[in-house]
Amino acid sequence: MESVGEVLARLGGWATSAELAQVASRRAVAAALTRGEVRRIALGIYAVPGLPADQVAMLAYDGVRSHLSAATALGLPLLVAPEKPHITVPPKRHPRPGPPAVLHWADTDSDERRNRITSVQRTVVDCARILPFAEALAIGDAALAAGTISQDELLAATAALRGPGCPNARRVAAAATRQAGSFLESVLRALLISEGIEGFEPQVLVTNGWFRARVDLGHRQARLALEAEGFEFHGSRRDFSADCHRYDELVAAGWLVLRLTYEQVIGDPAWVVAIIRSTLAQRLVG
Repeated sequence: MESVGEVLARLGGWATSAELAQVASRRAVAAALTRGEVRRIALGIYAVPGLPADQVAMLAYDGVRSHLSAATALGLPLLVAPEKPHITVPPKRHPRPGPPAVLHWADTDSDERRNRITSVQRTVVDCARILPFAEALAIGDAALAAGTISQDELLAATAALRGPGCPNARRVAAAATRQAGSFLESVLRALLISEGIEGFEPQVLVTNGWFRARVDLGHRQARLALEAEGFEFHGSRRDFSADCHRYDELVAAGWLVLRLTYEQVIGDPAWVVAIIRSTLAQRLVG
């Protein structure tokens, strides 16, 4: 016979008291609680220990994962993981005691309530209302690149917005593109947009005879390429050689390449802007 903990594990880690009553007695549930095999999340909700914090908060407040928590669950990139789960509850819901969480009061549709998470479109818009432009743009770019939403849908969703964060959300929708290749590339492009540096396009194709390569951000007139270098490194001599070959071919094709690291883009954006402005001015004059 299954234990209460095994039943909960089979049901996805949690269940209501009504669901448990069909397979276990009250005495068995009480004994499992005493032994620490299960825990009571909220009135009538039981779960196995070690359930993720966002799921515990979702159950405790009877809401849906949203904003940064939904972005994490949907595989959308974040600069920093949220310290507390973000949960959206009905607008007329009275506050109730529960675990640490950032609560948002708003309506959700039937699919979101059934799946216990906001839609991709809703998540992108919600994040764009509360995050800085660069971080929000990276989320929007990733969603478009995954093909889960279109820019037209994003523009329509932000056009109808009201309340705090609307200008930033509309700005993100207008600037987002499915062409972005990485989180850091999106952040770098957001920096260019914010500083009014124009002419750079994402994933520009450079050709020179048989050679073909895409650069993260390219300025065609100046033949200036910006490469956003993340945490990845060259794990073998072969990778290193291929990277040098690509760099040399770009130079031979008349392009100047600026390789900008995560630490520079995130930690020293003023220096990044100054270097790009200076180099771009030299290339356009020359």
